[in-house]
Amino acid sequence: MTFRPLHDRILVRRIDAEEKTAGGIIIPDTAKEKPQEGEVIAVGPGARDDSGQLRPLDLKIGDRILFGKWSGTEIRLDGEDFLIMKESDVMGVIEAEARARTAA
Repeated sequence: MTFRPLHDRILVRRIDAEEKTAGGIIIPDTAKEKPQEGEVIAVGPGARDDSGQLRPLDLKIGDRILFGKWSGTEIRLDGEDFLIMKESDVMGVIEAEARARTAA
């Protein structure tokens, strides 16, 4: 199934955090918080400004992002969990990961 977000919305797949601490302690599922990091899977065309011009999004597919703990709406597509959120819910893009991926 393909999914295309509308306006300034994006589709995000959460990236799971490490299951161990730096000291080697394994964190059980019940104690874990939902990750606040994700990968952009799909982006909408953008939002319209006051003059009616389409303003494209700054995010692109493949960006690794940070978002707020309660951001977005959880959905399930083809048996996989995703979040739909507005671009304004994103706090930032993790650039180091993107550079490391393209160098590899």
